[in-house]
Amino acid sequence: MAPDAAVLISEITSLVPECEASLGQASSLSEIEAVRVAYLGRKGRLAQAMSGLAGLDPAARPEAGRVANEVKSRLTEVLDARQAELAKAGESGAFARFDPTLPGRAPWPGSLHPVTLVMEEICAIFKGLGFDIVTGPEVETDWHNFEALNIPPDHPARDMQDTFYVSGQVVLRTHTSPMQVRTMLAKKPPLAVVAPGKVYRRDSDLTHTPMFHQIEGLLVDEKTSMAELRGVLTAACRQLFGPETNIRFRPSFFPFTEPSAEVDISCSLCQGRGAVDGTPCRVCKQSGWIEILGCGMVDPNVYGFVGIDPERYRGWAFGLGVERVAMLKYGIGDLRMFFENDARFLGQFA
Repeated sequence: MAPDAAVLISEITSLVPECEASLGQASSLSEIEAVRVAYLGRKGRLAQAMSGLAGLDPAARPEAGRVANEVKSRLTEVLDARQAELAKAGESGAFARFDPTLPGRAPWPGSLHPVTLVMEEICAIFKGLGFDIVTGPEVETDWHNFEALNIPPDHPARDMQDTFYVSGQVVLRTHTSPMQVRTMLAKKPPLAVVAPGKVYRRDSDLTHTPMFHQIEGLLVDEKTSMAELRGVLTAACRQLFGPETNIRFRPSFFPFTEPSAEVDISCSLCQGRGAVDGTPCRVCKQSGWIEILGCGMVDPNVYGFVGIDPERYRGWAFGLGVERVAMLKYGIGDLRMFFENDARFLGQFA
């Protein structure tokens, strides 16, 4: 049965209000394009309706064809008008129009934290000198943290540590020195290691934080000396701070080394002169020197805790605070900047 021309023409003309209703719901250019495909695509509503023209009476076809062409033009008009309206709204900010000719926005560049950078640099220096890198637990036993390092329960050095106690015999390590004990228990001499990591003390002010980073170094062999310790630390400091850096050793005391020394470097701000353009240097307090680390020969008592013969072996150790080194290396005046996570500060190290 041939289709009725009036019914087909009515079906075709109804496409215009239906399309306008669909466009009223479209809120993006992609949604408008979807409406265009639905009505004007090769398999769209209009194409399906026009496929019925072939079945009409030959006398009715011209009129139905004319109406179909008018509807096609009208559909094109309303679609283009809605697209232009949406694009214009985008210029005012309602729908941001993408301009492919503009340069792209670069992603925020991440970077390692300055403390991490300095820690990795120090470890790389000593690795180049033949040291292995070792790590250990941050929650330690009292025995590893104190007793095996020649610090018995009644030793006054315990008061200097401001320890966080987890329980009676368990602490948050106050230094990375327990890695001396763990290394000598796990491996027999000769050995040379550095141990980077976090340490904890009950201390907080402009120059101290409850958590900070240290690097411990240990070398044990049959033949070594304070002179070798001095040579290694001098070479390492000059690699870290520059070849013109002056280094001095001062006698000091640590429970697990004897003899012991503190190491100073020439002030990086005033270059050891004690003043900058006639103004007293606030970093070194006019002395021209800054203390950088502690060191010394391993006390023979420590060997007794780890089963090493002190008559056969000798060794030396050192320890330094990474934050202090980072402050000197990068000229940072406030320790708290390392922990405030200010993107403007951290972005300088990208």
